[in-house]
Amino acid sequence: MAGGLPEALAGVAGVSPRAATVLKRTRVTVVRAGELVVKAHEPGTAEAALNARLRAAAALPDLLLPPASDRALRVAGRLVTVWPAGEAVDPAGDPAAAPWEAAAGLLARLHATPAGGLGLPPAGGPDRVARALARLAGAPGAPAAAAAAVRRAARTLPAGGGTGTGLAHGDWHLGQIVRYRDRWLLIDVDDLGLGDPVWDLARPAAWYAAGLLDPELWHRLLSGYVSAGGPAVDAGDPWPELDRPARALTVQLAATAVAAAGEEGRPLDEAEQALVSSCGRITRAARRQ
Repeated sequence: MAGGLPEALAGVAGVSPRAATVLKRTRVTVVRAGELVVKAHEPGTAEAALNARLRAAAALPDLLLPPASDRALRVAGRLVTVWPAGEAVDPAGDPAAAPWEAAAGLLARLHATPAGGLGLPPAGGPDRVARALARLAGAPGAPAAAAAAVRRAARTLPAGGGTGTGLAHGDWHLGQIVRYRDRWLLIDVDDLGLGDPVWDLARPAAWYAAGLLDPELWHRLLSGYVSAGGPAVDAGDPWPELDRPARALTVQLAATAVAAAGEEGRPLDEAEQALVSSCGRITRAARRQ
């Protein structure tokens, strides 16, 4: 393992750097060390808000992977949290074999959980859209035509959004669950908080609308959510609630993709091009209204 932050995170877990594996190293660094996962959160993460989210995770162990401690550490100038290691969904596996129903049920139970008394800040979902657009604005070499298409779609989005007092994950997708002690639990509490729970369904809805999520898998997810009592959408027609956040998430995902392509000096891949094309459809639909 390279030195620096990953080495320091291995030290938090009490293992040699040679015995640890870097799982992620972007603005967030995650290291697996034996039966623990140690995470250095993004620079600028608010300590009080993160600690409130850790306390909520500890208070809801049937829904959220409980942290090793309900207070973040400071390591090498970063806020760091420690978690038990779970078994993630294989991103390269057969999508049809993924636990869509279990994931949907887990999300529905989270949304149905009373949030009073947890002391949580606002859910971070809507703010992620603004952060993605800010990243795109500062990305060197971002493909100009694609960036322009994303910005045009962003201008059609209503101001604000995501307000509410329900319990929301804030950045939900299938990679945000792990199997731990024979049950599926939610992970990554960085955006957990109070808000409109429908935003948690907006990312898979955006994938579906862009042609990146098979209709059958979208149906399994949505049906599983509704069957489990998920309160965020109407069982008969979910799109009146989903339309606005799904458009916002399309812009967020496309902005992130175009910015990453620029930063890495590469062309857009097929999935990224599909998201940009969806931005074009959002703009054309807004012009017809």
